[in-house]
Amino acid sequence: PELSEEPPAEMVKMTKSKTFQAYLPNCHRTYSCIHCRAHLANHDELISKASVNVISPFFSRVNVGCGPAEERVLLTGLHAVADIYCENCKTTLGWKYEHAFESSQKYKEGKFIIELAHMIKDNGWE
Repeated sequence: PELSEEPPAEMVKMTKSKTFQAYLPNCHRTYSCIHCRAHLANHDELISKASVNVISPFFSRVNVGCGPAEERVLLTGLHAVADIYCENCKTTLGWKYEHAFESSQKYKEGKFIIELAHMIKDNGWE
């Protein structure tokens, strides 16, 4: 799937606070911000369904802003990452891999990591 910076127009509604918020289709299982319930990602966009209760990698997302990239040494080596945050409540949610310096980690580039502590399951979970 391709990453898109802006959600399709039919997914965007104006909220009381005059900020624009994208809504994922109701028929899908979604993840939302635990702090304000803004939709964040579709379960079908989750890359690894076997995450270890700390982080979840996604191909794409909605209502998520991205800060400036900076170099950080993570468990898997040196990466350029940018903090990501909820556009609605401005809570830091995780990070986006902008650049991996080790060739074995290149597959992470462009992926979004949302920490499980900052999201909840909505719509259609059994």
